[in-house]
Amino acid sequence: MDEMLEKVVVKLREDFADAILDVSEFRGDITVLVRRDKIAEITKFLRDLPDCPFNLIEDVCGVDRLERKERFEVVYHLFSLEKKVRICLKVRVDEAELRVPTVTGVFPGANWHERETYDMYGIVFDGHPDMRRVYMPEDYEHFPMRKDFPLLGIPGSIKLPRQ
Repeated sequence: MDEMLEKVVVKLREDFADAILDVSEFRGDITVLVRRDKIAEITKFLRDLPDCPFNLIEDVCGVDRLERKERFEVVYHLFSLEKKVRICLKVRVDEAELRVPTVTGVFPGANWHERETYDMYGIVFDGHPDMRRVYMPEDYEHFPMRKDFPLLGIPGSIKLPRQ
């Protein structure tokens, strides 16, 4: 593990002992599994770190792990422009409670990513300033990136233009 990232992980574990559920490393990439209710607080903490500020949110996306108890994950990739290091945060979400706090107050650039995650997976970001669909019609009842969504779509579920 990169020395700078090791310090960041130690600091995270000190300041958020109850919220850090797991830390893993794969090929030099660090992934931190955090409690869902602490995601905005942890991203703000990482953004404001004096020694290694993670000042860029590269991506926010959803993952469907159909067979898991907590079926969905929201994945956040943060980057420190100053130190040229990256950290990945993950939040697990149960299908019965598809809600995660927004991080748009910390990173305004997360706006579109959170909307896309909502549109494709149905995960609602509480406190988001404009939580509406991006690609699909507002009245569309399904979420196309879920693993239980039919490969060829749902016939008749979306009104197509006349040919």
